[in-house]
Amino acid sequence: MRCVIRQGVERRAVLALACGLSLLLGLAAAWPRAAVADCGGVETAGPAHHRAGQRPPLAIGDSTMLLAMYDLTAIGFQVNAHGCRQFPEALALLRARKQAGTLPHMVVIALGADGSITHADIGETLGLLCCNRLLVLVTPRELGGGSGSDATTVREEVHRHPKRTRLLDWVNFSRGHGGWFQPDGLHLTTAGALAFTGFLKQALPWAYPKAKPKPKPKPKPKPPPPTPRPPPPVF
Repeated sequence: MRCVIRQGVERRAVLALACGLSLLLGLAAAWPRAAVADCGGVETAGPAHHRAGQRPPLAIGDSTMLLAMYDLTAIGFQVNAHGCRQFPEALALLRARKQAGTLPHMVVIALGADGSITHADIGETLGLLCCNRLLVLVTPRELGGGSGSDATTVREEVHRHPKRTRLLDWVNFSRGHGGWFQPDGLHLTTAGALAFTGFLKQALPWAYPKAKPKPKPKPKPKPPPPTPRPPPPVF
């Protein structure tokens, strides 16, 4: 009888353990889906104006750009932002644009709040934009509002490629402006969205290729000097 009781207890324990493991596995499987849902979809918006016959500058960002999206389009940017975006997603976007022949002259990338930025990431980006397009990199703030290794990588790559890149150091520019950010130190308030837009506006003078100077007209050849008349005959 004792043996039967022990077997029953052991069986219930095994079943309880199996149910617990099943519940944990179910929660683990649901977690990525919930995380993806919290990130939302890709948000895009076209510029309110841009130079005729030219593709508008493209700003690529994550959730930290979302609140500023329509302010950026108002000053002439095309915006593509996605919550939780990491750098490989930006590379895939640029790869698709290159294949479609729709890359603009200037691309602004403001990423790094999610994941990390490597030297290889920026090198691949420059390869996709080769060889006469401009990459503008925005230094990312870390959680809590400070600087980190991603900002250092961005600064080093801009220093390494001065002819192909430009730096917008948002970390340094926004330091001390707590009112621009939500409590996490990353996401913008309304005032921060306006400040971020004004900061990115500095890149607009680089947005389009410089017009080639018109060749100077060739000077008209001077007419030949008049042929001197022979002196009259002397009689």
